[in-house]
Amino acid sequence: MQRRPLPDRHGGPVCATSDLVAPLAPKATATRITDIAGRPTSRNESRAVSPVIGASLRPGDVDSANRRTRPIATTPGIRTSTTATRTTTTRTTTSELASSANQSAALGDGLPPSFAELVTAYFDCREHKRNTASALAFEVALERNLATLHEEIIGGHYQIGRSICYPITRPKLREVWAATFRDRIVHHLLYNRIAPRFYASFIADTCACIPGRGTLYAARRLEAKVRSITQNWSRPAYYLKCDLASFFVSIDKRILRERLAARVSGWWMALADQILFHDPRTDVELRGFESRLALIPPHKSLFNQPAHLGLPIGNLSSQFFANVHLDLLDQFAKHQVGARHYIRYVDDWVILHESAAWLNAAKASIEEMLRDRLALRLNPSKTILQPIDRGIDFVGHLIRPWRRTIRRRTARAAFHRLGRRRPADFFTSANSYLGLLRQASHSSGDRARFGRLALQRRHCVDLSLTKVYRRKCQ
Repeated sequence: MQRRPLPDRHGGPVCATSDLVAPLAPKATATRITDIAGRPTSRNESRAVSPVIGASLRPGDVDSANRRTRPIATTPGIRTSTTATRTTTTRTTTSELASSANQSAALGDGLPPSFAELVTAYFDCREHKRNTASALAFEVALERNLATLHEEIIGGHYQIGRSICYPITRPKLREVWAATFRDRIVHHLLYNRIAPRFYASFIADTCACIPGRGTLYAARRLEAKVRSITQNWSRPAYYLKCDLASFFVSIDKRILRERLAARVSGWWMALADQILFHDPRTDVELRGFESRLALIPPHKSLFNQPAHLGLPIGNLSSQFFANVHLDLLDQFAKHQVGARHYIRYVDDWVILHESAAWLNAAKASIEEMLRDRLALRLNPSKTILQPIDRGIDFVGHLIRPWRRTIRRRTARAAFHRLGRRRPADFFTSANSYLGLLRQASHSSGDRARFGRLALQRRHCVDLSLTKVYRRKCQ
């Protein structure tokens, strides 16, 4: 079945003087499969292209409609043929390696971005953050600012601006770095161009910073794995949960750069190098309480790391780079260790198995690989090996026999914070917390508690206890 080609963004070319009132980024649509020569293929012709993201994964692994992205570049030299009989289906895949120069040309790595790509990155960047002060300041002279930024990028004069560093206390004390709005646009620009080629090689159990693979996806997937290995809680099994010690500030940029260069080259690799090796400590504005920054342990602060170590927590580029860096861990756990039931969310990962001794051996192998190839180490205080029926605490969810709930500490803290909200902020906060509770399969008790609080604050609640409404004045 052939698919229709993507429509033109505006029915015509996009230039720097385009009217930006109407959105320039189209919604995600189906991509027509084309041959290497670029012409549409018929049902009887070969489709010598790499599969679309998620085509080889299980349904629902990647939701590409959540992010506006351009068509994925095909990989030359790969031909896949399928021969079907009445009872069996034989799939034969042959691969011919193409030269790096040809691959770079096919992916367009030697060409700088068009103005339309920059505008798409702008719309992605401002999504859900349009009312922030930096976004509003950039939007005052939107067309001029975008045109200037595009000229700087094309001419090679783009410089990364000042970063903002401030401490947060929840879920724990740590420092967060925020780039300027124009720099975040460039982060989205790089992400939109190079992320699809990495997503195509990620395993289905890699979560975080991937469209359609958030905390709810990770919790449901782990729950399905638990039910599978325990045969619906009828057999005993064990889980190994590990966490990397001071992960973001311990990332070796030189090792990460090698993994990026394996799939990126040319102009876009130069941009990735500029973002990766930029030291935000050279131009930083400290906000918040400096006394709280002083409480952060030295080994967890980016200020105390060598120049070649550490990524700033808070930028889209850092989250994406972290997934690229730990893809080696995912591939090693699945294909070398042989962990059938494995899942990772950022630097937290879980392995399930029927034998506790096997999990201990797997931990030793993974720990050695992390030390030798990624210069990372496990956090011994957060390494857990115990029976599954005691419950698995993962991505804010607690998975127990026949039930999945929100972590009790999270629910209690949310209820206390909601009780102190101002009347003007109560409506949005209550719906946000109810949305979090709605993700759990067993949360009716907590939702009833939030619903009673909403009624006391003179709001209305629907019968399913999933949404709060404003009460009209009489």
